[in-house]
Parts: sequence; C-alpha cells; structure tokens
Amino acid sequence: MFTQTHLLGIEPLHPLEITAILDRADHYVAMNRSEDKHAEALKGLTQINMFFENSTRTQASFELAGQRLGADVMSMAMQASSIKKGETLIDTALTLNAMRPDLLVVRHPHSGAVDLLAQKVNCAVLNAGDGRHEHPTQALLDALTIRRAKGRLHRLVVAICGDIAHSRVARSNIQLLGKMENRVRLVGPPTLMPSAAADWGVEVYDDMRAGLEDADVVMMLRLQKERMDGGFIPSEREYYHRYGLDADKLAGAKDDAIVMHPGPMNRGVEIDGTLADDINRSVIQEQVEMGVAVRMAAMDLLAQNLRAARAEAADA
Repeated sequence: MFTQTHLLGIEPLHPLEITAILDRADHYVAMNRSEDKHAEALKGLTQINMFFENSTRTQASFELAGQRLGADVMSMAMQASSIKKGETLIDTALTLNAMRPDLLVVRHPHSGAVDLLAQKVNCAVLNAGDGRHEHPTQALLDALTIRRAKGRLHRLVVAICGDIAHSRVARSNIQLLGKMENRVRLVGPPTLMPSAAADWGVEVYDDMRAGLEDADVVMMLRLQKERMDGGFIPSEREYYHRYGLDADKLAGAKDDAIVMHPGPMNRGVEIDGTLADDINRSVIQEQVEMGVAVRMAAMDLLAQNLRAARAEAADA
C-alpha cells in the first residue's frame, strides 16, 4: 500500500501508507532489540546524508538506520562544503547525480529546498526537516510511539504545546494525526501561535490547563530560539510558569496520558526534568528508539519502489 517515490512530507500520504510504514517499523523495532540488528533491504544501495542544518540526533538516527539495512552510507559535511562558496542547490543536485546515489536524506533551513532537490536528482529523497515546513519522519516516529503506548492511533485527544509558530514537527504531526481521525489541540502563547492555526482543523488554546483537559497525549515542543527574531516570550522563567509542563498542569490530562518531546529538551523551560524522566508517563526515550525503526521502514519501502521503477525502465 506504499506508492511514494519520495518522502517529502506527510501531506501526500494516504492513511494506509502511514499504516504501512508503521507496521514495517514495528518489525524493525523487534529486529533492533535482537542480537542480530542487521538486514539486507538496502544491500548494494548508496545512501547520502546531506544536512545543511546541524542535527546530531536525526543524522545519527538516519546513519544507523541505513547501516542496519546494509546500505553504503556517506554523510556530507554541508556546513563546510562548496555551498559556502556560492554553489547553488541545482549545482549540488547535478553533482549528486554524478555520484549515482540511491537514497538521499536532506535537512535544509529553507522550506521547499528538499522538494526542489527531489525534482532534480535521480534517486529517492527523504526530507529530514526543511525550514518551518515539514519533518515527516519525526511525525511518523511520534505516531508509532503513540500507537505502541496507547494501543491505537485514532480517536485520541492530542495536545501539542509550545512554540507552534516555528515548528515543522507540529505541522507534520497536525497533518498525520488529522488523517488518522484524532482530535488535535494546539496550546501556546499567542506570540508563538500562527495566525492561521484556527483554519487547520484544530482547537487553539492559550491556557495550558484548559488545553490539557482530558488529553490522551501531551506533546511538548522545543522553544526554537534560533528561528526567533524578536521578543516572542517575556522570559524563560515566565514561559515555564505559564506553558512549561509540570505535574500540576499535567493533572488535568487523563490519568494514563503520555508525555512526549521531540528533543533536544530545555529542562525547566518547556518541561520539568523530573517529569521528563518519569518512566510511568514519559515516552521520550521510546521516541528516540522508534526513530531508528521508522527511518529503516521508510527507506526500505522507498528502496522497493525505486528498484521496481528501475526494473520497469530497463524492460521498456
């Protein structure tokens, strides 16, 4: 049921395709927990990771995923590359085509840059985050974490809290959770809430306690200071007082509500450190584990479609 040639965002995915990725990821979770953590789904294929923005966690997750599937994995140091010398994204695409990669993983600070690359290269492209646009594998790993913790991925109340305005994670999650028939709430100060949020088919709250009332899932977001160009919050202390997750605010959610955070966390700003480490409520470490499995699943399914398309072209 997975027909995509690239994974650029959640928007193009059918709910059955989302389920296909999550089901395949479940298989890889089991494999990653076994002694033999290696498969051959990407044997003979080359995976290139291009991160125009720093992201230790996501890059390491993609590298490990590719290696466990048997790919030849190369990570290019784009921060010190010829991009700094004036090379355009199109030039980069032409250079990549000459290297004949099969899978290209790209993170870029500008929305739409990954989509542009996908139009110019002869391989499968995975979006590892582009500007404020999307971060599809983060939403998929969040979905897998929720499904394994709650036993389902539909008809849940999910509160996404914090810096919505600058978050591609929030945008991808809103789309995925909506496709799977969940009730999504956005919670945050008006200065960090997009003006169009009310048109996204979600509920919008600027009061944390009201937004968390009877929630099944509480997903905290990082304050993205590097994307802020003004005074969006009065102070970190005031932000934590009103919007930081602590036991008192969480008390309004359901007793079995889970706590999530895409990381890296600012403890004492977005979330209380004790709550972040609470093994009974927090699934933050599980999110990291699910990230490797989801990226393995996505690359496996894309590689199958890539091989099928190449075989069809060779027979034509």
